[in-house]
Amino acid sequence: MTDEPVCAGDAPIPVELAEGQAVRWCACGRSAAQPFCDGSHEGCGIGPVAFVAPRAKTYFFCTCKRSGRQPLCDGRHNFVGPAQG
Repeated sequence: MTDEPVCAGDAPIPVELAEGQAVRWCACGRSAAQPFCDGSHEGCGIGPVAFVAPRAKTYFFCTCKRSGRQPLCDGRHNFVGPAQG
């Protein structure tokens, strides 16, 4: 397998998190539980990214896997081709 992430979507996924809530964001794009890791990265060379919500609010998680603010969306999905999955 490659260590290149797969584009898993064309828009961010909004997720309501409580203050201090920890999640594991899928960085490889292979998870069926987007935007979170389900272990599908095994063998691809890209592991999940830990994120702890600094406060309670809705966070917009990147699905194109190209954000410069990973794991959060920075709008880069507007310049990436269509999702591959």
